[in-house]
Amino acid sequence: MKNHPEKPGVISIVLLGLVQILSWGGSFYIMAVLAAPVVRETGWSQQWVYGALSLGILVSGLLAPLSGRIISRYGGRSMLASSGLVMAAGLVIIGLSHALWLFLLAWVLVGVGMAMGLYDALFATLGTLYGGFARGAITGITLISGFCTTLVWPGTALLIEWLGWRDACLAYAAILALTVWPMYYWSLPATATLPKTTRAKASGHSAIAPFLFWLLCAIFTLASVIMTAISVQLITLLQASGYSLAAALAVSAILGPCQVASRLVDIAFKRGHPIWTTFFSTGLVALGLLMLALMPHFALLSMLLYGAGNGLRAIVRGTLPLAMVKPEEYALVVGRMARPALIGQAITPLVCGYVYQSMGPQATIWLLCALALINVLLVFLLKRALPTHRAPVTETLA
Repeated sequence: MKNHPEKPGVISIVLLGLVQILSWGGSFYIMAVLAAPVVRETGWSQQWVYGALSLGILVSGLLAPLSGRIISRYGGRSMLASSGLVMAAGLVIIGLSHALWLFLLAWVLVGVGMAMGLYDALFATLGTLYGGFARGAITGITLISGFCTTLVWPGTALLIEWLGWRDACLAYAAILALTVWPMYYWSLPATATLPKTTRAKASGHSAIAPFLFWLLCAIFTLASVIMTAISVQLITLLQASGYSLAAALAVSAILGPCQVASRLVDIAFKRGHPIWTTFFSTGLVALGLLMLALMPHFALLSMLLYGAGNGLRAIVRGTLPLAMVKPEEYALVVGRMARPALIGQAITPLVCGYVYQSMGPQATIWLLCALALINVLLVFLLKRALPTHRAPVTETLA
């Protein structure tokens, strides 16, 4: 294995966590507070407005393998730093959009920025730079960025209240343009010179066995689909179970703290193989959803379990592939795995909306339970299929 720079320091991890909050807040999560004022002012269909986010996620998924190849061949610092400028450009166009086609085009640009600068690109860069030492950094970053919605949603709502949604987009764009580039350049070392053998591999197939690769893809795609469905429909599902809007909002508010707490648990068990974190993640998600389906009056407890499992999901995305492939192949594998997961996320709101309208809330909950249980079985299958001769990557952690 080639020598990697020393593992990232605490300040670098904090800055990378903060820049992920800004990046996720200005792309994936901004629509939650932006959609309503956009619909009110423009009169555009709510389905089209939310569909713009799906379009951005779809673009991000289609470009994810290309992002992985760029990181594997050239390193990721410059691409990550540039992502803030691309997202900012998309937000500027959103703020200036007076036609739906321009609004949709802006989200295509935001989707390009998402492929360049969200978790998958950052984790791939860290794995390429630090090898096994990246696990601690990934856990620390996700711990900090777990507060994204807690900070970004009220902050963006205040900007919209003070400035209006158009100027709020311009203001957020200015924040991204001014902060993302210097924060990445300060936090990440200069791109390591990759050996010629590594560069050659960047244009070929990863050494991971196809069966293991597609198992990972299936696990991460199902986890992303479940997360997206719950994010979009949790309030509606809780109200259909008899909760008032205020009570449903209170129950859903527990998800953020649970996700952060679960990541602290992962830090405590950082020397274990990530497959065990994957078991905890999928198992807690399945248990939480089953409890919501069978005992809706225990919704708070069910969301505690689900939130803890979903909090571990972001860590698993970065650490499980890292334990299965060489660092120089990691960016390629992560980039290829991101495509089906992001495409699944893009179509989830449409599919779940159809299931909810045609079959009702109970059918929707049970469908999510079935997907969660299938994911647990897939993790069991992955555990049995893992090579036994390879030592866990966590043995190299300090």
